[in-house]
Amino acid sequence: MIISHNNKPTLSEFSSLVDKATMCLNKDAQCNMGYFLTRNAQKLEDDVLNALNVSAKGTVFEDSIVKVSGQRFPDIVAGKYFGVEVKSSKDVNWITLGGSINESTRIEDVERIFLTFGKLVAPVEFKSRPYEECLSEVVVTHYPRYKIDMSLKNGETIFDKMNISYDELRKKENPISDVIRYYKQNLKKGERLWWMDDHDEQSSERVDTSSAKVRLWKTLEQNEKQKLIVCGYAFFPEILGSNQDKYDNLSLWLVSKYGIVSTSMRDTFSAGGKVYMTVNGISQLVSRSVYNLFDNFQQIKEQILIASNETLKDVWNVSQIKSDRIKQWVELLIQRAPQCERIFLKLLDERCKIEL
Repeated sequence: MIISHNNKPTLSEFSSLVDKATMCLNKDAQCNMGYFLTRNAQKLEDDVLNALNVSAKGTVFEDSIVKVSGQRFPDIVAGKYFGVEVKSSKDVNWITLGGSINESTRIEDVERIFLTFGKLVAPVEFKSRPYEECLSEVVVTHYPRYKIDMSLKNGETIFDKMNISYDELRKKENPISDVIRYYKQNLKKGERLWWMDDHDEQSSERVDTSSAKVRLWKTLEQNEKQKLIVCGYAFFPEILGSNQDKYDNLSLWLVSKYGIVSTSMRDTFSAGGKVYMTVNGISQLVSRSVYNLFDNFQQIKEQILIASNETLKDVWNVSQIKSDRIKQWVELLIQRAPQCERIFLKLLDERCKIEL
């Protein structure tokens, strides 16, 4: 990391310094390409330091720039309020990973950041741009991070897409929530975010999970299967419908949230065909799914009551959660179920009132 001790440089002065240093790096790369082809991300910071020191002669930054160790953001700080992040790639494209969205290691007083990018393949080349102008998307490793693209055109940044400025987003208490909201609004049918969920951390909704591996449904212990079946009924009322894709959302949810893959979710809920069922003196032939729903009603109700509002709005695909969650859930079931089974589902509402 590089820090300038000059107290009051201007943005224009620092921008000129970065431009001059970038020209210096490109000139050196033309003369000493073999040298730069051996450099890596860490060593390149030394080269940027040298270019900045050379370029700073005769400016307000002369003899004021030093390199500081430590995992901080950005790599270069100048005049207290400006910085440069150094990135590199051994690829022909001007693309690499940036820092995390929450910028937890950001140096507190830095307000504007430039990015100096070294493309360390023949021909070696350097580019520098304002940091926010080269952040194209949010991608995920162990945590959501920005994707850097030095070739972005004006109006193509992730901030343009989200209709929010870089500074406005980074200063939010929880910038991840805005990013989640943006990507969720742009999901197509059959898509779901796997890398982040806005569930209530205090909720016991989650079943023992491991994001580090993928498992087949058939390998789960029966007690874990049962908990997830209850969640399926509670969160995805469409599974009682007749559409061919009625298990798609549940399957995506299992993969994205728990890393569980099922090759035939239909068998889990509908195996066994139709059965006779009697509720409140009414007998009728109903699907196995409806029978299992009644059989697990108490657990399903509990799951709905402990879930966060945000979780239910997401999985039920509704704009608001009513004060009577169970009644709202029953209404969603009735909307989706075949006409012949709706009379039984209406009895769920009465059953709930009695139990309450």
